[in-house]
Amino acid sequence: QVQLIESGGGLVTAGGSLRLSCAASGRTFRLYAMGWFRQAPGKEREFVSRINLSPGNTYYGDLVKGRFTISRDNAQNTVSLQMNSLKPEDTAVYYCVGESLRTYTSTDYANGDSRRYDYWGQGTQVTVSS
Repeated sequence: QVQLIESGGGLVTAGGSLRLSCAASGRTFRLYAMGWFRQAPGKEREFVSRINLSPGNTYYGDLVKGRFTISRDNAQNTVSLQMNSLKPEDTAVYYCVGESLRTYTSTDYANGDSRRYDYWGQGTQVTVSS
Protein backbone atom coordinates (compact mmCIF):
# COMPACT_ATOMS: atom_id res chain seq x y z
CA GLN A 1 0.00 0.00 0.00
CA VAL A 2 0.89 3.66 -0.35
CA GLN A 3 0.16 6.27 2.30
CA LEU A 4 -0.16 9.95 1.47
CA ILE A 5 0.12 12.67 4.12
CA GLU A 6 -0.70 16.29 3.29
CA SER A 7 0.58 19.36 5.08
CA GLY A 8 0.62 23.11 4.63
CA GLY A 9 -3.04 24.05 4.63
CA GLY A 10 -4.31 27.05 6.52
CA LEU A 11 -5.98 30.44 6.38
CA VAL A 12 -4.83 33.14 3.98
CA THR A 13 -6.31 36.38 2.66
CA ALA A 14 -7.23 36.77 -0.99
CA GLY A 15 -4.22 37.43 -3.18
CA GLY A 16 -1.93 35.55 -0.84
CA SER A 17 -0.02 32.31 -1.26
CA LEU A 18 0.18 28.90 0.34
CA ARG A 19 2.30 25.86 -0.31
CA LEU A 20 0.93 22.38 0.18
CA SER A 21 3.12 19.33 0.48
CA CYS A 22 2.37 15.63 0.21
CA ALA A 23 4.67 12.91 1.49
CA ALA A 24 4.28 9.39 0.15
CA SER A 25 5.35 6.35 2.11
CA GLY A 26 5.00 2.61 1.86
CA ARG A 27 5.22 0.92 -1.52
CA THR A 28 6.07 4.14 -3.35
CA PHE A 29 7.64 2.22 -6.22
CA ARG A 30 4.06 1.55 -7.34
CA LEU A 31 3.45 5.21 -8.05
CA TYR A 32 3.42 6.62 -11.57
CA ALA A 33 1.94 10.03 -10.82
CA MET A 34 0.77 12.18 -7.94
CA GLY A 35 -1.50 15.16 -7.79
CA TRP A 36 -4.20 17.12 -6.07
CA PHE A 37 -7.97 17.30 -5.99
CA ARG A 38 -10.11 19.63 -3.93
CA GLN A 39 -13.64 19.70 -2.64
CA ALA A 40 -15.55 22.66 -1.33
CA PRO A 41 -18.67 22.28 0.83
CA GLY A 42 -21.67 21.37 -1.29
CA LYS A 43 -19.61 21.05 -4.46
CA GLU A 44 -18.27 18.22 -6.57
CA ARG A 45 -14.72 17.05 -6.11
CA GLU A 46 -12.52 18.93 -8.57
CA PHE A 47 -9.21 18.12 -10.26
CA VAL A 48 -6.48 20.62 -9.40
CA SER A 49 -3.20 19.30 -10.75
CA ARG A 50 -1.12 16.26 -11.50
CA ILE A 51 2.54 15.46 -12.14
CA ASN A 52 4.02 12.33 -13.63
CA LEU A 53 6.93 11.29 -11.46
CA SER A 54 9.11 10.44 -14.43
CA PRO A 55 9.20 12.36 -16.66
CA GLY A 56 7.75 15.33 -14.84
CA ASN A 57 4.85 16.23 -17.12
CA THR A 58 2.40 18.53 -15.38
CA TYR A 59 -1.32 19.12 -15.84
CA TYR A 60 -3.68 21.68 -14.31
CA GLY A 61 -7.36 22.27 -13.95
CA ASP A 62 -8.65 25.29 -15.85
CA LEU A 63 -9.52 27.23 -12.69
CA VAL A 64 -5.97 27.11 -11.31
CA LYS A 65 -3.87 27.26 -14.45
CA GLY A 66 -1.36 30.09 -14.26
CA ARG A 67 -1.73 30.48 -10.49
CA PHE A 68 -0.75 27.07 -9.10
CA THR A 69 2.47 25.16 -9.73
CA ILE A 70 3.04 21.50 -8.95
CA SER A 71 6.50 20.05 -8.41
CA ARG A 72 8.04 16.83 -7.18
CA ASP A 73 11.08 15.58 -5.32
CA ASN A 74 11.45 11.94 -6.28
CA ALA A 75 14.29 11.36 -3.82
CA GLN A 76 12.06 12.48 -0.95
CA ASN A 77 8.84 10.99 -2.39
CA THR A 78 7.12 14.33 -2.03
CA VAL A 79 4.95 16.51 -4.21
CA SER A 80 4.26 20.18 -3.57
CA LEU A 81 1.62 22.58 -4.78
CA GLN A 82 2.54 26.26 -4.77
CA MET A 83 -0.66 28.28 -4.78
CA ASN A 84 -0.42 31.97 -5.66
CA SER A 85 -3.00 34.70 -6.19
CA LEU A 86 -5.46 32.77 -4.07
CA LYS A 87 -9.14 33.57 -4.34
CA PRO A 88 -12.00 32.89 -1.92
CA GLU A 89 -13.32 30.32 -4.40
CA ASP A 90 -10.13 28.29 -3.85
CA THR A 91 -11.39 27.51 -0.37
CA ALA A 92 -11.70 23.74 -0.08
CA VAL A 93 -10.25 20.60 1.40
CA TYR A 94 -7.27 19.65 -0.74
CA TYR A 95 -6.50 15.97 -1.21
CA CYS A 96 -3.23 14.48 -2.34
CA VAL A 97 -3.69 11.61 -4.77
CA GLY A 98 -1.51 8.95 -6.32
CA GLU A 99 -1.89 6.92 -9.47
CA SER A 100 -0.27 3.52 -9.70
CA LEU A 101 1.68 2.34 -12.70
CA ARG A 102 -0.84 -0.48 -13.04
CA THR A 103 -3.73 1.97 -13.39
CA TYR A 104 -1.77 4.13 -15.81
CA THR A 105 -1.06 1.21 -18.10
CA SER A 106 -4.47 -0.46 -17.87
CA THR A 107 -7.03 2.35 -17.98
CA ASP A 108 -7.85 5.29 -20.17
CA TYR A 109 -9.35 7.74 -17.70
CA ALA A 110 -8.76 11.43 -18.18
CA ASN A 111 -6.29 13.20 -15.91
CA GLY A 112 -9.15 14.85 -14.07
CA ASP A 113 -11.12 11.67 -13.50
CA SER A 114 -10.91 10.64 -9.85
CA ARG A 115 -11.13 6.97 -10.87
CA ARG A 116 -7.61 7.26 -12.18
CA TYR A 117 -6.20 7.66 -8.66
CA ASP A 118 -5.67 4.67 -6.43
CA TYR A 119 -4.40 6.41 -3.33
CA TRP A 120 -5.87 9.36 -1.43
CA GLY A 121 -4.67 11.36 1.53
CA GLN A 122 -6.86 12.54 4.39
CA GLY A 123 -7.01 16.09 3.11
CA THR A 124 -5.90 19.49 4.33
CA GLN A 125 -8.12 22.56 4.67
CA VAL A 126 -7.33 25.70 2.71
CA THR A 127 -9.40 28.77 3.54
CA VAL A 128 -9.09 32.01 1.60
CA SER A 129 -10.78 35.02 3.14
CA SER A 130 -11.93 37.99 1.12
